[in-house]
Amino acid sequence: MDFLTLFAVYVAVVLTCILLVCKYSGQQQTPFSLLYNSVGKVVAPITPRWLQRLTQRTLHRLFHQRNNMFIYLHILLEGAVYAEFTYEVFGFCREMDTTLTHLSVPYVLLVLQTVFFYLCVKRDPGTVTKKKLSGQLSLYPYDRRLFHPGVSCETCQLIKPARSKHCRVCNRCVQRFDHHCVWVNNCIGAQNTRYFLLYLFSVCAAAGDVAVLTGDMLFHAVLRSGLLRASYVDEAGEQQPAGPLFAVQHLFLTFPRIVFMLGFLAFVFFLLAGYALFHFYLALVNQTSNEWYKSRGYTCQHCHPNAAADPAPDHSERNYYSKGLLRNLQEILFPPKPVQKKLS
Repeated sequence: MDFLTLFAVYVAVVLTCILLVCKYSGQQQTPFSLLYNSVGKVVAPITPRWLQRLTQRTLHRLFHQRNNMFIYLHILLEGAVYAEFTYEVFGFCREMDTTLTHLSVPYVLLVLQTVFFYLCVKRDPGTVTKKKLSGQLSLYPYDRRLFHPGVSCETCQLIKPARSKHCRVCNRCVQRFDHHCVWVNNCIGAQNTRYFLLYLFSVCAAAGDVAVLTGDMLFHAVLRSGLLRASYVDEAGEQQPAGPLFAVQHLFLTFPRIVFMLGFLAFVFFLLAGYALFHFYLALVNQTSNEWYKSRGYTCQHCHPNAAADPAPDHSERNYYSKGLLRNLQEILFPPKPVQKKLS
């Protein structure tokens, strides 16, 4: 049962990570940051200065400067999953008479998510520029709670339109700023939020579909092997029925890569499904994640390292920009564009 114990620990760690990420997202003090700080205090005295500086520079470059590292990592992980699915699972599914229509769905979803991923990476999120500023200022009214008129960006030297924010990673102000996504190496704003939402849902659909096909393959492999009706002799010399646990151990030993791929897909599906539903909720109420965090008194410690704790947030007008479900979704799918005023 050693392998079952290892797999149980693996599943427990994955589920714990999902719960912690969902529970503490957006909070300044999380178990991860507290653990990191505690370990850092213990390890720092025995770590060479050059290694500390290298680690700090690497983390800063990964998370606070534009780079393609996470794009390459995304492509690598996706390629590994689809290679394993094509190399092993696809053939087993064909032997079980799974139709080609069902087996082609993951590849169709792969094409769709690749298109949406490319659009998230390449599409301008809605950069605030001097040329478009007059039109961008008229897109949204100031709520005078989170966004105030007449406030200028110290870096861009431009008046900040309502719902905009300066991204220190991209070094630009973005119209209807949501967040900076390291996985697409781009800001998510007014002009690419729709692609980001569609990308999240397509990734969830692909992960879920591959997981279902993989789980179905493993289930039929157990049925064909007859393990559920088999028996074995234990250490005491008594005959015992194999049962489901013995079947799981058999799968872990026979298809280790497939089982771990299934666990990884479950992790990706539940994590991104929660994240996608959160952003879909924000789309329904016409709110950005930046506004959601700010309305609850959270601030980015990288953007505002010396900021004091915000006072108790006012939730009375949390959905100031909401126009109703249908019009909110219409604004996401067909974002308003700043109108250039022609000189007469």
